[in-house]
Amino acid sequence: MIKALTFDLDDTLWDNGPVMVRTEQGHYDWLDQQAGHAKRFPPETYLERRLAAADRYPLRRGDFTFLRRTALFEILSEHGLDNAEANRLADEAIDYMLTLRHEVTLFEESLPLLNDLKHHYGLAAITNGNVDIHRILDTPLFDCVINAGEWLAPKPDARTFLAAMARLGTAPSETIHVGDSWTEDALPALRLGMHVAWIDRKKTGPAFSHPRLHTMTHVRELPDVIERITAARA
Repeated sequence: MIKALTFDLDDTLWDNGPVMVRTEQGHYDWLDQQAGHAKRFPPETYLERRLAAADRYPLRRGDFTFLRRTALFEILSEHGLDNAEANRLADEAIDYMLTLRHEVTLFEESLPLLNDLKHHYGLAAITNGNVDIHRILDTPLFDCVINAGEWLAPKPDARTFLAAMARLGTAPSETIHVGDSWTEDALPALRLGMHVAWIDRKKTGPAFSHPRLHTMTHVRELPDVIERITAARA
């Protein structure tokens, strides 16, 4: 019997590509208006510094807010700002980045789907991103939310999946994980014994077949997947 579902967020409940394009450009342009640093440190350098920070702090490689803030402070310091001003502007740039990051448009089907599922199943969100789902939804629909990077255990680390199921009070065989990444969602969930509703948006096809793996192209197909899983277990 299926008792709960765990959800990835980005590119599962909304299209995250346009969000990140606006976010990346928007907050860096804002910071350049304050500090005038971008000619010397273009966006490519900002990305390089984030990757370097991930190498220096491997346990925090999935904490994208921390990596961004570290890179911004480093850039602003090298640009000649004192520590106090570099800290202030780095914090304000991160605040603006997070504002842009939360300007998402849910797929038309996402909210009605979650509202319906909430009446029948436990729901959890597991994300590697730095989005706070409570800033997006008007009402709390998830029983627990795990920002895996901030937990220092980004997917495909099994600990965040296990933590979600522990909070939901379900076994892997009673839980469906819904997500769009083959490596970060489908594979780790299958290895734990969960059912998987994998969103194959590009229609690349799974690397292998598995009785607990169910492929979709959009989250709107999830009710049919749940019905198939339930029927197979009856």
